[in-house]
Amino acid sequence: QMPGSSGTTQSMKKTIGHRGVETTTGETTYKKTTSSALKGAIQLGITHTVGSLSQKAERDVLMQDFVVVESIFFPSEGSNLTPAHHYSDFRFKTYAPIAFRYFRELFGIRPDDYLYSLCNEPLIELSNPGASGSLFYVSSDDEFIIKTVQHKEAEFLQKLLPGYFMNINQNKRTLLPKFYGLYCVQAGGKNIRIVVMNNLLPRIIPMHLKYDLKGSTYKRRASPKEREKAVPIHKDLDFIQDLPDGLLLEADNYNALCKTIQRDCLLLQSFKIMDYSLLMGIHNMDQANRERSGGNLGDSGGSEGAVTPDQRRPQAQKSLYCTAMESIQGEARGKGVLDSEDHMGGIPSRNTKGERLLIYIGIIDILQSYRFIKKLEHSWKALVHDGDTVSVHRPGFYADRFQQFMCNTVFKKIPHVLN
Repeated sequence: QMPGSSGTTQSMKKTIGHRGVETTTGETTYKKTTSSALKGAIQLGITHTVGSLSQKAERDVLMQDFVVVESIFFPSEGSNLTPAHHYSDFRFKTYAPIAFRYFRELFGIRPDDYLYSLCNEPLIELSNPGASGSLFYVSSDDEFIIKTVQHKEAEFLQKLLPGYFMNINQNKRTLLPKFYGLYCVQAGGKNIRIVVMNNLLPRIIPMHLKYDLKGSTYKRRASPKEREKAVPIHKDLDFIQDLPDGLLLEADNYNALCKTIQRDCLLLQSFKIMDYSLLMGIHNMDQANRERSGGNLGDSGGSEGAVTPDQRRPQAQKSLYCTAMESIQGEARGKGVLDSEDHMGGIPSRNTKGERLLIYIGIIDILQSYRFIKKLEHSWKALVHDGDTVSVHRPGFYADRFQQFMCNTVFKKIPHVLN
């Protein structure tokens, strides 16, 4: 048991999974490695692996590329391959380097941009990391999220890669996570696996509402503790209560979105994946204007990267197909009116009051595969509950219910454009 895992005083915070807090400094730890040491190791490791990859000639991805694992040792005193550093010795492993290089290229991420975003500036630890016990970092330019994953999830992502590759290659239109790299830091006898992904909710754009939706109603309400936050992440029952008439989209966007969800669900179902969520951030343009004129910027952005009025035109995200709008259209920016007006990558929508909204969405938590949910968190009582409400069900049922909920309850088609 980790020190501090059963304490009751403020200084002894509970551990959640592998995530804990050092009692003396208050710094976050993961498997007893401090967050600062982990950040340092990630940046050293990625710098090395991307650098050595650039020596390798471009070529087609072969089946065996999906199972390759490259490993390099970083002694603190340095070696002829690695620089000296202030952390304990560690080993850095890169999974499927050639395959992930291909994914990054597909998403328009140049090696130097990837390196610059992840390794040039300090990574920012997200202070609201959720109940999974994972640690989350975001690159300071908002492009990338780095998340620690469990052994099972990393293993599953490796199994998923050929199918993921096939899908992304055929179809740029997807709300599935964009995986840019899978790595492992071995330190103090422990493996810390991390995945680099697209950032769905840019911090520079204040989200007025956030939802994590599964299409289930069983116990799907934000906890009292969650509700105390400046921008809580609400759940399905909250959505039905807050927005009983849903979110209104123009026909083209509605059709594109539902087609994309349908397509993604089919893929997830084929891999027997379930329990994924639609993560959604809603930026209310009219409310933002009111807040600006009222000078009430207090809570809009939370403590992390609060938006100041002169940052009105945040720099758009660089990765291709990574904004919500591109995800459902399957085209990169520059085709037609994609970035026109002030949409900042969000999908334009209205609520029933007629307020203009920008919606940021993506499907998250796809690595907890059905086959791995041996230890069901739900009691048997929940499982024999009527089929409509239980949260863990066979993949086809889960996918159908998910699509139904998103395309009937959450998103609605505007008959004609509201002016």
